[in-house]
Amino acid sequence: MANDVSAGSTTTTILGRLALGVTLLAFGLGYTEVINGVTANDAVTLAHYVGGVALFVAGLLAFRDRDTATGTAYGALGALWFTWAVSAGSQVSANGAGLFLLLFALVALTLTLAAGDVLGQGTYGLFFVSLVLLAIARFADTGGLAKVGGWFAVAAGAVAWYAATAALAHWPTELPRRAAGRRVTATG
Repeated sequence: MANDVSAGSTTTTILGRLALGVTLLAFGLGYTEVINGVTANDAVTLAHYVGGVALFVAGLLAFRDRDTATGTAYGALGALWFTWAVSAGSQVSANGAGLFLLLFALVALTLTLAAGDVLGQGTYGLFFVSLVLLAIARFADTGGLAKVGGWFAVAAGAVAWYAATAALAHWPTELPRRAAGRRVTATG
């Protein structure tokens, strides 16, 4: 198992993954309503500062380091969280909110396809599914589907948090590869 690069080896990547992980966990848990009295609106302040400002700054730092993929990801995600946080509580139609979520799902899909490592693809892929489910829940006005979308956001947050922690703690970040081909055996 590899212990290094794929979880993100730069401080900026680790900071961004921690910020994204914490924000996704708070956002997702709010939608699941698994904690009595806690809703997605309770994540607004955290999403504003940690998800919005911290991720956007991490994106700018990545651009400074000439890491365009990370800069683009964190800059776009910072804009998402900042916009979501400042628009919380305003009068937006359900279809308008659904459209916002669907458009950012497309951003998450792009990030999934462009991610350079499995943990990044997992984080962005799960976030994509979450946003699609939340958008459909807004369009269809169904709370059950929103809860499922919340669980996908929780899973995405857990993967992002693990990726950051793995990079700091030198934990495994890749699954062991199996031998390819027919009749190949490994002795152990």
